[in-house]
Amino acid sequence: MARIVILGAGESGTGAAVLAQKKGFDTFVSDMSLIKDKYKQMLDERGIQWEEGRHTEELILNADEVIKSPGIPNDAPMILKLKAQGTPIISEIEFAGRYTDAKMICITGSNGKTTTTSLIYHIFKKAGLNVGLAGNIGQSLAYQVAECDFDYYVIELSSFQLDNMYKFHANIAVLMNITPDHLDRYNYQMQNYVDAKFRIIQNQTDDDAFVFWNDDPIIQKELHKYGIHGRYFPFAEKKENGLAAFSEENKVCFTRPIAFNMEQEELALTGTHNLFNSMAAGISANIAGIRKECIREALKDFKGVEHRLEKVARVRGVDYINDSKATNVNSCWYALQSMRTKTILILGGKDKGNDYNEIAGLVKEKCTGLIFLGLHNEKLHAFFDGFGLPTADVQSMKDAVDAAYRMAQPGETVLLSPCCASFDLFKSYEDRGDQFKECVRNL
Repeated sequence: MARIVILGAGESGTGAAVLAQKKGFDTFVSDMSLIKDKYKQMLDERGIQWEEGRHTEELILNADEVIKSPGIPNDAPMILKLKAQGTPIISEIEFAGRYTDAKMICITGSNGKTTTTSLIYHIFKKAGLNVGLAGNIGQSLAYQVAECDFDYYVIELSSFQLDNMYKFHANIAVLMNITPDHLDRYNYQMQNYVDAKFRIIQNQTDDDAFVFWNDDPIIQKELHKYGIHGRYFPFAEKKENGLAAFSEENKVCFTRPIAFNMEQEELALTGTHNLFNSMAAGISANIAGIRKECIREALKDFKGVEHRLEKVARVRGVDYINDSKATNVNSCWYALQSMRTKTILILGGKDKGNDYNEIAGLVKEKCTGLIFLGLHNEKLHAFFDGFGLPTADVQSMKDAVDAAYRMAQPGETVLLSPCCASFDLFKSYEDRGDQFKECVRNL
């Protein structure tokens, strides 16, 4: 019996363990951190062996194959030992893809992928298709392959997941954009990160589709390098030949496979970045054969994604917006660009090699105050102090919201859009956003 070891017992790792055991593998799960009770219960119910708080070498190095959590760096000591002895290391998505013939709609990008993934799933569900939501959101793909029988999966993929995918095949691959992110995981080499993102199109055939933002300079520069086989479906803000979607005279125009239009003001999501998210989702649904009437209706009634430009409350004439999912500078750029009022910006956290020049112009134009939320704010001060804006240093969400409350004037907006990972002060970006919402509601 072949032995599979899963490193990391979160959503993806536990799902992989459930599928591995179901397929008859000798399965073992190891996590350097403590495992959540709900995942322990899932493993115990199936008699799957696990350990927490350590990696026991003799129980791991004897694996025939290892499934690695995307959160574990490729240079972690145990990963280096496995690589040195030639043990194959794959992702949970790669493993799950071996055991299903479902159509895969896969979405990646530095920004917009969660909203686009959720929107595509919403359209497919509204059309009555038998579809699962997986990847960075929803249940683990491996768990769904083990326990469900979907015809389609809509999957959000991070660069970390793509790193350990080799034979997995996306029927529809969506690449929203590429801007600097996670460079600390890629030896601060942008090309390594770009290559990871383009892995989404590996193994595509002439029958498959590649949907991408045509105006992204990095995508345009890199397109020719990767031997793409799928059909191109580019989208952009302004009309050009060959586009699958564009905007014109306040309409969103889809050109193929089936041509149709809708009024831009009818889109549930506002802002230029959400226009692109809606285009990518509409094209993907169009390729899948969903009726244009259904696509229109779904693009109108979508409710949005938690922690992404989420309106929390208005307190004494000030709007509070939770954009905790903005874990890189480009995400914050989109958020600031969509602001229609003067803004108090809360930013900071675990820096991933950020270059704040991208938002400098918008901060000068739109911000009346900055709140630095992090254990190490020196880089933020070095960059922003010369702007002449009032600033505050805080190390808890309550202090951040209280400082914003004191700074903001009626008619302004307080925007949590951190540019950074959350792990210095919070468990996750969700925890950061939840704390923000609770503090605002307690004002």
